[in-house]
Amino acid sequence: MASGWFGSWRSSNRSTPGGKGKSEEKGKKVVVLDGSDIKQLVEDEVAFGGFAESKFEELDVDGDGRLSVKELKPSVADIGAALGIPARGSSPESDLNYADALNEWTHGKQEVSKSEFKEVLSDILLDMAAGLKRDPIVILRIDGEDLKEFVESVRFEPEAISMFSKLQESDNNNASSSSLRKCLTTALHQLTVEHGMPPASDSWVLNNIVEPSLRSMSSEDMLEQPASQEIFLKNLKKLLNHVVQRLQEHPVIVAHSENTFDGSSIKRLISNKFELDKLLDNVWRDLPKDRNHPNMKEYIRLALNGMTASANLPPHGVVDQVDVLVSEAIGMINADDVKIVEESEFKKTLTEILGNIMLQLEGSPVFVSTNAVVNEPLAASSTTLPPTLPTEMND
Repeated sequence: MASGWFGSWRSSNRSTPGGKGKSEEKGKKVVVLDGSDIKQLVEDEVAFGGFAESKFEELDVDGDGRLSVKELKPSVADIGAALGIPARGSSPESDLNYADALNEWTHGKQEVSKSEFKEVLSDILLDMAAGLKRDPIVILRIDGEDLKEFVESVRFEPEAISMFSKLQESDNNNASSSSLRKCLTTALHQLTVEHGMPPASDSWVLNNIVEPSLRSMSSEDMLEQPASQEIFLKNLKKLLNHVVQRLQEHPVIVAHSENTFDGSSIKRLISNKFELDKLLDNVWRDLPKDRNHPNMKEYIRLALNGMTASANLPPHGVVDQVDVLVSEAIGMINADDVKIVEESEFKKTLTEILGNIMLQLEGSPVFVSTNAVVNEPLAASSTTLPPTLPTEMND
């Protein structure tokens, strides 16, 4: 973890009590990340000053005391990856997100001073801390114990039968019969962290847990034969016992997060005129006024990306269902030909769009649950955000 941006600071603060709900004692299987460590760092003037300076020097490749756009891009990419934004180049929308993030530092300039870098970094980290406080991330150490308990419980057989029935129904619709291998791998993908199973779709889990467990089964020919319910139940239990053994030997660290976008944060924001006006002023001020004279709709998209924390909206490109709602709300305004955007009209239109998004989310809330394997990627990252995995969980 020391390779991460926050590695040196966290290493020197191991004995300091963590945030609410956080446990870093050896052997603990669950750690709740609520953003308090990040907030503590930013509010410690001496610690944050030293941290920001060391990161600035790390990025300042040519040592001229200022960061060029090229030197800033790695940190922007790190932030985007940590927020779950698709990589630069994957779509026009993701490119816009990264350009937007870069503009937070540059505001159209070609270089950034140390003080400017420190100020923006502080704002970004405090936004992240606020987001984690609102929607904490739970770090789970999956070591086979919970999966073993599930396999031996009365829950196993009825859930396994339900999985097999759904698979058979799908086969009947497709006029085909699934092999035992397909049935078993499909079942693994349906099991969740609540069962004690890490995400089987993850490449590390697939290569180090799933495939070795399948190879420990009977002959390859048997796995390719059509499966009856009886054969499926027998072999699923056998396979899961192999998975339990692999997890005992190679525990997997998973970051689990849940979020419901229901419009409540937007409602609170709109009902507080002081906070809304303050946010609108900040968003207007930060808009890149020289971006090839964008029209009103393009400005609205940029503005909404700058309001994600206050409105509890995901960055564009992260949650498809929310993207659709936002696009529909923006599409309702008649501003395609508006090239000169007036501040008052812009703020009025943005407020109306926020209200529209709020109503849609109130009527159809969007629930998002994610499970990401973090023990391998985080160990090798150099992210701008704090490494969320306590070293003790790998012991």
